[in-house]
Amino acid sequence: MSSSYDVIVIGAGPAGYVAAIRAAQLGMNTLCVDNWLTRGDEKPSLGGTCLNAGCIPSKALLESSELYERAQHEFASHGLSFDKVDLDIAKMQKRKAGVVSELTGGIASLFKANGVESMAGTGQVVDSGKVRVTGHDGKEQDLEAKHVIVATGSVPVELDIAPFDNEYILDSWGALDMAEVPEKLGVIGAGYIGVELGSVWSRLGAEVKILEAVDEFMPIADRDVAKEALKTFRKQGLNVELSARVTAARVEDDKVVVEYTKDDETHTETFDKLVVAVGRRPNTKNICAKDARVELDDKGFIDVDDAYRTSLPGVYAVGDVIGNPMLAHKGMEEGTIVAELLDGQKPHMNYDAIPSVVYTAPELAWVGKSEAQIKAAGIDYRVGQIPFASNGRAKAMAHQGGFVKMIADANTDEILGVHMIGPYVSEMVQEIVVAMEYKAASEDIARIVHGHPTLGEAVHEAALAVDGRPIHFPPKKKKKQ
Repeated sequence: MSSSYDVIVIGAGPAGYVAAIRAAQLGMNTLCVDNWLTRGDEKPSLGGTCLNAGCIPSKALLESSELYERAQHEFASHGLSFDKVDLDIAKMQKRKAGVVSELTGGIASLFKANGVESMAGTGQVVDSGKVRVTGHDGKEQDLEAKHVIVATGSVPVELDIAPFDNEYILDSWGALDMAEVPEKLGVIGAGYIGVELGSVWSRLGAEVKILEAVDEFMPIADRDVAKEALKTFRKQGLNVELSARVTAARVEDDKVVVEYTKDDETHTETFDKLVVAVGRRPNTKNICAKDARVELDDKGFIDVDDAYRTSLPGVYAVGDVIGNPMLAHKGMEEGTIVAELLDGQKPHMNYDAIPSVVYTAPELAWVGKSEAQIKAAGIDYRVGQIPFASNGRAKAMAHQGGFVKMIADANTDEILGVHMIGPYVSEMVQEIVVAMEYKAASEDIARIVHGHPTLGEAVHEAALAVDGRPIHFPPKKKKKQ
């Protein structure tokens, strides 16, 4: 193995492994350093949090738990009856682990196919062009590179009042690895991670209570979508408590006792397990030596310019470590961009057209600005909103809840944002991402032929509704002048 490279990437999560692959494709001699170890067997594994303990394993469990719930409560309406639906958590976890193993192993294969070298250990930026790698055995090795890309991602925020022990008080990784369904599960935080994890274990039979400190549910989402989601989740059995600020958590007699305040009153709840899902913070601790002169902001994110350059010449940063939105697909694109910038190309990314998805059932997805943001900006706008109840495919699937909401500029008709809650909207939102990249108008979507019967027709109808002319749903009555 060489000690000098064109590019050294620190971190093999989505942003890092993509940056390494793209740099190698462009002819750069590339090394990717990563320190991830799987819990239990302590084996190195590529893919970072997303593949090992986040995006992928959570989606595997979400899929399994949704099938379990549907088998119990929906299949009979399709004429499919069972005497009993057995739940085998061990087999479910084994399947999840298999999915993770295949994908993390796939990255190793992609590295080999593209000529990327990988090294297990912790990389640290020492100076421009200098990286020190500390192996899992404690041995240090100094390497040189023309360019260094920091892509060390993020880690769960830990509360002083509820430190992780991953036996009773769990981080998101621990919440995905439970060997049995807890009778009562507490979750602190009602963001993406909290509702997804809560949904998994609620479907599998746990009594789940989510404690959220703020008084709005999922404030990052459009208010109409958030309200519909909260109503639906509560109907499904998730007990979401807003304005509930946790003040203490302690383990007593193999239980977790949680104290929280709401309406100036103190409440106490006892859970079998407690998941802390209050967000993530940048993984920048000890990533750069004290003398490396890499500037961080007041929240610990690495400061970069428009070309992802840090304050230290020759050192770049991408992904969660540089800030919001902390999404894997955003990090992947940044990884691609920085590699192409090093090659002298002129790539770009439209940060206003990055989709967001919450993988519950129903799913939530959106791209662009919310109605509240558009209103606050003083922009005149029109809205078209169509429920899935009017969609033939959704009705055939027995997934009629939710809607598609499209917002367009009242003067130019340019699409400003689209917000969805319903079946497979994680896939449907991609049409809008493409449309917004080309600055499409709602009329453009209204004029495109959509297959019938498909869920995508709801997008078509929402575009028609912007102009007050939906076909398969009654239009709003026009106000008399």
